[in-house]
Amino acid sequence: MSTKILTRNNGPLFVEGEFTIVDASDKPFGLGGRTRIALCRCGQSANKPFCDGSHAKCGFASMIEARALPPMKPKA
Repeated sequence: MSTKILTRNNGPLFVEGEFTIVDASDKPFGLGGRTRIALCRCGQSANKPFCDGSHAKCGFASMIEARALPPMKPKA
C-alpha cells in the first residue's frame, strides 16, 4: 500500500497508507497500528505533531490547491 498525504482546507494533513513517523532523534512514534493519522498545521495542538482539532477553535485558515513546484536547483 502506498502512502498518500491529503491536504484539507483550514485543517490538518492526513497521512494514509504504510508510514512511520519519527522524532528529531529518529525515534519512531507508536501509532498503534493506525494506517491514517492527522498532522497538525495550525501549531495549536496539545498533541503535536498530531491534530487534536484545535484549528477549529483558533480560527486557522489556509486554503490549499494543488500546483506544480519549480524544478529542484542542483546542489552546489
